[in-house]
Amino acid sequence: MYILNLRYIKPLEEIDALLDEHIKFLEKHYDQGIFIASGRKVPRTGGVILTKNITLEKLEKAINEDPFKREGVAEYEIIQFIPTMMADGYEILKDELE
Repeated sequence: MYILNLRYIKPLEEIDALLDEHIKFLEKHYDQGIFIASGRKVPRTGGVILTKNITLEKLEKAINEDPFKREGVAEYEIIQFIPTMMADGYEILKDELE
């Protein structure tokens, strides 16, 4: 799986102007089964997205669709993470590469 660490590099007014389009981007990739969880950081300096363990090429293609990236208001850090242990009920996190 991947942890996508987004860091806002423009003022929140510019982020908020793209928020509806960003939410549609998120919904698309949830519907495709790629994204597992997402949300804002506290304080609001960016966000985090958890994804399935897809190929890096497929992940980068998805990221490039984000209006935050397209408009240069946020930077993405991609962290690959292979969960080997998890609490009961979170077994879905232990998946194979698609």
